[in-house]
Amino acid sequence: MSENTYRGPFAAMGVLFFMIGFITCLNDILVPHMKSMFDLSYTQAALIQFCFFTAYFVIAFPSSSLISRLGYQRSIVVGLGISALGAALFYPASIQQSYPLFLVGLFTLASGFALLQTSMNPYVAVLGPPESSSARLVLSQAFNSVGTTIAPMLGGVLILGASVLTADQIATLDPAAVAAYKTTQSSAVQMPYIVLTAMLVVLAVVVAFLRLPVISDVEGDEERAVSLMAPLRVPHLRRGVLAIFAYVGAEVAIGSFMVNYFIEKIPGMTEQAATSYVTYYWGGAMIGRFVGSYLLTLMRPGTLLGAMACVNVLLTAGTLVTTGATSAMILVGCGLFNSIMFATIFTLAIKDLGVMTNRGSSWLIAAILGGAIIPQVQGFIADSTGGLTMSYLIPVACYIYIAYYGFSGSTVQHARSASA
Repeated sequence: MSENTYRGPFAAMGVLFFMIGFITCLNDILVPHMKSMFDLSYTQAALIQFCFFTAYFVIAFPSSSLISRLGYQRSIVVGLGISALGAALFYPASIQQSYPLFLVGLFTLASGFALLQTSMNPYVAVLGPPESSSARLVLSQAFNSVGTTIAPMLGGVLILGASVLTADQIATLDPAAVAAYKTTQSSAVQMPYIVLTAMLVVLAVVVAFLRLPVISDVEGDEERAVSLMAPLRVPHLRRGVLAIFAYVGAEVAIGSFMVNYFIEKIPGMTEQAATSYVTYYWGGAMIGRFVGSYLLTLMRPGTLLGAMACVNVLLTAGTLVTTGATSAMILVGCGLFNSIMFATIFTLAIKDLGVMTNRGSSWLIAAILGGAIIPQVQGFIADSTGGLTMSYLIPVACYIYIAYYGFSGSTVQHARSASA
């Protein structure tokens, strides 16, 4: 199949990656918003990320079976429909001012994304020459980063734009004023998620009518016969699952608590002002992915992955021993070096899997559970120590493992049979 044949499908995947990035990054704005609105602890606020990323673990394996039956294109359409339903639930949740219903909406939204990611990542990886798979997936992830860069700016205005009160300030209000305040805060999420619902529905309809090529190596009867556990017998895939867990956990943990962390670190910093740093964090990832897609054509992917992980070990450790704006900018720099990690780990992990690609992908998507577990652990440490600073030792440990995977753990060894 000619390279020109792949351009249209690749562009379509780029748009979908943009939407996933945009909506996922809004969670970083929802965490401080919900923390203030419902007077939550850090551990309770982290339930936003816990519910969102747990869905990836729960849905990844059923997604693999669904993809085997429907193929990649139809599975993408179904995933968009499920995500639209989740976004739509934000409207009744805001009217009822129900934190549990918000969490249900997030879980449903993420369930659709889990199906999308299980479909799209391996599809993009094999949508062209194998030698450029890492660069191709990093480039598609760059469109994801465009979404994550724009989301904090819009979210800061639309969701955090209303005056946010501290728990002490709310305590001074009479019951009627408290009710009015919570109504204002909850309604701030209504219009953004109504628009997102409509966009997801439109995308589902568009993708349904696209002519996307079938990748015969990973969409066929032999692929359907692969057992769920078979990919875990492949060492570089098994270690890659843990690397994805560590990476997503570190990336989400840093972004989720960044607003509150900078309020602690920088005197006089407001929540809305702190969202600009979140924008810089995700903007660095966007720039790094466009640059990284080129660097990956020049360097061995594992070497570049290991080097960038080492830099982030230094950056996350550095923010622990610095203060003020210096500490903030050091942590923001992690975004630049996060840039290539997910896509590079993913393509290294599914390399040479052949008919096990779909099942292997489901394990890697399930490992996005790290985005649920690691922020929860970090929130617990923050509550236990009375601040966020020491909790950033968790991302340090994550990046150490990713460095190992890049330099050594991703080496391809002989794969065993794909049968049960």
